[in-house]
Amino acid sequence: MKGYWIVLGQDVTDQVAQKQYVELWAPIAEKYQAKLKLLDASVALKESLGTRRVMAVEFPSYAAAKACYEEAAYQNAKEFAVRASKRELLIIEADLA
Repeated sequence: MKGYWIVLGQDVTDQVAQKQYVELWAPIAEKYQAKLKLLDASVALKESLGTRRVMAVEFPSYAAAKACYEEAAYQNAKEFAVRASKRELLIIEADLA
């Protein structure tokens, strides 16, 4: 079964931090075979307290999704992500088609 990060994000308020996160994320995503899927928040969100962006990041397995999040390189990159915008991140195991 695959693993996913489900990310519920608010508007980006720090573009410099967002750019840095994207640059740091690229090699991490490649290493873990992560595929980003942006969802149309206007369709996906039915109830929200500030979420403006919805993303699903697909991994080959739940173990890979957890390992990626726990990796030191991602923890460093995450500092820029949380500076760029407020967000919530869930790690789930599922078979989303």
